[in-house]
Amino acid sequence: MKEKTETLKRTMTSRHIMMMALGGSIGAGLFKGSSDAIDTAGPSVVLAYLIGGIILLFIMQGLAEMAVQNTGARTFRDLVQSVLGSFPAYFLDWIYWKMWVLNIAAEAVVAGIFLQYWLPGTPIWILALVVSVCVTVVNLLSVKIFAETEYWLALIKITVIVIFILSGLLLLFVSFGGHTAPAFHHLTNEGGFFPHGASGLITAMLVVIYSYGGTEIIGVTLAETKDPEKVVPKAVRGTLTRIIAFYLFPFLIIVGLIPWDQVNGANESPFVMVFKLIGIPGADHVMNAVILLAIISSMNSGLYGSSRVLYTQAVDGRVPKIFSRLSSKKVPVYAILMCTASMYAGVLLSVFAGSKTFTYLMGSLGYTVLFIWLIIAFAHLKSRNQSKPLTGYYVKWFTYTTWVAIIALLGIFIGIVTTTPPMITCVTLGIYLFISASYVLNKEARVVKRSIEA
Repeated sequence: MKEKTETLKRTMTSRHIMMMALGGSIGAGLFKGSSDAIDTAGPSVVLAYLIGGIILLFIMQGLAEMAVQNTGARTFRDLVQSVLGSFPAYFLDWIYWKMWVLNIAAEAVVAGIFLQYWLPGTPIWILALVVSVCVTVVNLLSVKIFAETEYWLALIKITVIVIFILSGLLLLFVSFGGHTAPAFHHLTNEGGFFPHGASGLITAMLVVIYSYGGTEIIGVTLAETKDPEKVVPKAVRGTLTRIIAFYLFPFLIIVGLIPWDQVNGANESPFVMVFKLIGIPGADHVMNAVILLAIISSMNSGLYGSSRVLYTQAVDGRVPKIFSRLSSKKVPVYAILMCTASMYAGVLLSVFAGSKTFTYLMGSLGYTVLFIWLIIAFAHLKSRNQSKPLTGYYVKWFTYTTWVAIIALLGIFIGIVTTTPPMITCVTLGIYLFISASYVLNKEARVVKRSIEA
């Protein structure tokens, strides 16, 4: 093992971090959470994802601007601390870490669920365990191998989503054989575009925010990215276009082809249901395999993001120094192993809760993504108050875009609080209070240590 004085290696390029952002955000939220979102909002789920995509655009533009203006930042914690202070940065770091460790736990279970499509007699926890071990091994290799693995996993699922979109459009508008093209009749036939009213749309935003969460992982790659001031804005622009397209079109196709009230009752992903409609032998198996790869890709990104947050905390002396130690491949091996523990905790939870584990964890994750975006938005808002002149990339419609994002997120927060089961809200609040209390205790401990040393 190398000493903590070793630094992370800048081996990641624009294509790597773009695919990593896609890998982090196109996972269980899209392929498994889509059923819950459609059941909650009906056809208006398309509008929910459009609203979420616009908010995401404004948040990520602000993150890109701050990254360009602060080239010495290692993660977005450094970006936030320089403008909002130590507590918001501390809180952001730990809720981001919490988001990813819970997310990879949830997605390990979802991976097991999709593997059951072929192995129906095998318990979910065994399948989730196998996937967790594979993801751990990939992350323990060099950053370059990890990035290449993530790149190709993300590329595979994006390619299939494109095929899904083209095939879906064909099914929507072209009748052939025994298939009658429905066009967009299903958008209004089963109870209208808003079958559950505005409350259904607001409730679905919890799944939407969770689904888009992970894109901000671009802000964690700063220490391992070549020329981040050039690469990050480029990756943000390319990633956002693809994410919005890869969510809006698939959801429009799903609710166009399948009555929305029949989606959540099925024991398979809506994407698999659509591929069955194509009528190509084995198409559903191919789609199930791609979904599985997509979820593994998202787990891969999540383990990367959580381990790097823990690594920087260790470098700064906020957690034991052992988590800052690097392997000969410049990988924070102990930080990775610590974060993998969450995957195995998810496996253990699935022994008792089974497929419901994902639903339990997703609610808390939606809250966390929302708070992460709010902190980034407020940091961007305040960053312009500094006297340092802007260079390179900057947000042209500042402050309008940032305020629109903040107001929308606060509105969504109020809506989520009033529509989410109280248990999920209370558990999430308990976690946030624990993080806040740990900050106060750590701060007092540092004061006492300094007084003793003096």
